[in-house]
Amino acid sequence: MTDITILCPTGHLGFTPLEPESFRAGCALKPDFIIADSGSCDIGPYPLGADGQASPAAWQRHDLEIMLTEARRLGVPMIVGSASDTGTDRGVRQFAEIIRDVAAEKGMAPFRMATIFSELTREQVLGRMQDGATIQGLDGRPDADAALIGRTDRIVAVMGAEPIAAALAAGADVVIAGRASDCALFAAPLLNAGMSPATAYYAGKLMECASFCCEPFMGKESIFGRITEGDIRVTAMHPGQRCTPASLASHAMYERRDPFREYVASGYVDMTNVHYEQWDEKTARATGATFVPSAKPMVKLEGAGKVGERRLAIVGIRDPYTIENIDKAMDWARARLAERFGAPESAGWTVHYHVYGRDGVMGSLEPSPPLRPHELGIVVETVCQDAKRAEEICALASRNLFYARLKEVKGTAGAAALMSDEILVGKPGYEWTLNHVMPVRDATELFRTEFSTVGGAARKAA
Repeated sequence: MTDITILCPTGHLGFTPLEPESFRAGCALKPDFIIADSGSCDIGPYPLGADGQASPAAWQRHDLEIMLTEARRLGVPMIVGSASDTGTDRGVRQFAEIIRDVAAEKGMAPFRMATIFSELTREQVLGRMQDGATIQGLDGRPDADAALIGRTDRIVAVMGAEPIAAALAAGADVVIAGRASDCALFAAPLLNAGMSPATAYYAGKLMECASFCCEPFMGKESIFGRITEGDIRVTAMHPGQRCTPASLASHAMYERRDPFREYVASGYVDMTNVHYEQWDEKTARATGATFVPSAKPMVKLEGAGKVGERRLAIVGIRDPYTIENIDKAMDWARARLAERFGAPESAGWTVHYHVYGRDGVMGSLEPSPPLRPHELGIVVETVCQDAKRAEEICALASRNLFYARLKEVKGTAGAAALMSDEILVGKPGYEWTLNHVMPVRDATELFRTEFSTVGGAARKAA
């Protein structure tokens, strides 16, 4: 029976540096593949819309260098997906260049690299819509129309395992992929080994975030997976961690709208009847996943568009009466802004008061706001197309909290305190425009693969 081993050193390459000790402990077990995801929607829409990155380039290089060095020493393939946080074409090229630089610096023997691109233009998506394709909204979003596509600055398609599996089958030693389903990175070599989609994609779901599936919690530590058909065993590599049925099961439900389904382009993994058991002191075993194929492949699209320029201010409030009436104070401040700048809906600006100490993280979803907080920190955020106007609105939005006309207030002394009179310049504001799926003829058609030989030794000599 086919037995494939996979080493995963991190759940988000470069977001913070991976831990080398547990990674090298995993390398000592001689895995067949080294695989890591490098992207997430958790970072918000800005990096995709602006085609930037959320992770420092130095940290990305740190992780890629450690992985590449060990992969070439062991002579095993290395797979990285959602390059540079969002998987845009820029991100793929950036990671590929880091691979070339590291290979040159270390004088590595030549190897074959595949780069897989997943970015789409607005014109490509509009063309499919004109040909009759429905771009279906997820999670309650309406279906996409031309106006939505028009306000989208950048679009990536989320690949399944198929393009990665094809690159490996064509002899790639290193795969740098654009935006990809996390579990697809791990599924690709397992599918090539003849395993079922149920086993392949479920193994990927369990392993995608590395040590997040172990206990106690430790980030950026490595895990080692041993997979045969219908049988997935995951081992913690850090000496202070172990993988347990509870830790593995809880991670299987992580970041899922439906805790028992993991969707990819070709269908979904059904985890309803999965069984978890302790295999040894540091290893848990999972069995029983099934796969439900889609009648027609559907590829997820992610898109983001610019809303405006952002400005920020921070106000502290400790006065008990102002805290008790903070919503009235913010309503008063908003009304004064509308008087001066026009209604936000028509004048093209927004203001957000993030009330930390009460519900600054969860907002209206906060289940148990404190009845009487003794101190509040309010982050005032304004967004407007015009940067100077955004700054003026932010200044008034924060200073109005001093002057809010509450019933029992006799003066401004002690009502609020500015951390600084300075208005802080934030990165431009972006919104998620596309969280949709698009029908395709097959799961590979949106993705473009290029091969190159990375001649590390020759480049170093040059």
